[in-house]
Amino acid sequence: MNGFKQIMQEVLEHNILQYWLDKAVDQERGGFYGRIDGHDVLHADADKGAVLHARILWAFSAAYRVLQKPEYLKAAMHAKDYLLEHFVDKEYGGVYWCVDCNGEPVDTKKQTYAIGFAIYGLSEYARATGDRQALDMAILLYHDIENHAFDSKNNGYIEALTREWEPIADMRLSDKDENGSRTMNTHLHIIEPYTNLYRVWKDAGLEQRIRNLLTIFTGRILNHKTWHLDLFFNDEWESERNIQSFGHDIEASWLLHESALVLGDKALLRTIGPLVRRIADAADEGLQADGSMLYERWLDSGREDRQRQWWVQCENIVGHVNLYQHFGDEEALGVAVRCWAYVQKNLIDWKIGEWHWAMLDDGTLNLEDDKIGLWKCPYHNSRMCLELMERM
Repeated sequence: MNGFKQIMQEVLEHNILQYWLDKAVDQERGGFYGRIDGHDVLHADADKGAVLHARILWAFSAAYRVLQKPEYLKAAMHAKDYLLEHFVDKEYGGVYWCVDCNGEPVDTKKQTYAIGFAIYGLSEYARATGDRQALDMAILLYHDIENHAFDSKNNGYIEALTREWEPIADMRLSDKDENGSRTMNTHLHIIEPYTNLYRVWKDAGLEQRIRNLLTIFTGRILNHKTWHLDLFFNDEWESERNIQSFGHDIEASWLLHESALVLGDKALLRTIGPLVRRIADAADEGLQADGSMLYERWLDSGREDRQRQWWVQCENIVGHVNLYQHFGDEEALGVAVRCWAYVQKNLIDWKIGEWHWAMLDDGTLNLEDDKIGLWKCPYHNSRMCLELMERM
């Protein structure tokens, strides 16, 4: 396993992070470029996303925390400074969804998901460096979510609001999503940063919010008939329960477990543990013989999106290593090893760097989606490497 750890570090440093250092830093206008397409063509004038910059901040902060390399600290600081200067709304709070290539706001809506990732990146920077500015801003953004996006009547987090925190008609994260006022995805990426923030800020109120989020997942989002996570809901948590997202299932299995572990409550772990197994088993319905995992299934038609997207494979590996580490599941370790072999063969761009978006079911690469973009960041793959390096 020590050899596996070394492979993870080599991929992290030389394939993933070096690509971002060499190709993504916008030295002229600040921050990081908003887009490099699947054919490795730079689009220097593309808009820059808050999620992209927050995830870059997280990745280089975490890499610096583990490896202590000054170039990673420099990149993390570059991301932090740009996030604070151009994405944080200094008048109303929260963060803008995206800015143009010059750093001017383009979409000023307050997407709770994006604010969550800003907390994630800033809290990791504070964890890695002890920086008080980053911690204070992470705490301020946490209060922004709680003060504006938390629905105390129905117990959950509103998907999106206007810049001034007023209701907004179109709350979708992307065009492919349903326009639900509550989503699994946003709640998953609130508990994730809240847990990371708790590592560096042991606040009793924050602990209570993490516990409440675990209750929301186990009581509202988790479908106790299928053990998949349902995706889209209205204000009253009603859902059509039509889509199963295998990648989100396996990602949630270890992130929810992580939250309980960080809280350190043995009684809570006894409750969460069996559900972690149930969710992971449901995710395994998307597993293929080669260890790869499909993206989604639509229940009404039985249709599947059989792409092997890069992020799904990353979460597949971490989720199954988590089952091996904490539940002694030897078969799960085998799944992780087979999936890693699939990734090495099919998704990693060994020549230019970084990973391709997906392998299609016919065995051809998806080059139409980005190498760098609003949704393509050094987050899932760098986190996979770092998780395995630290767990081993």
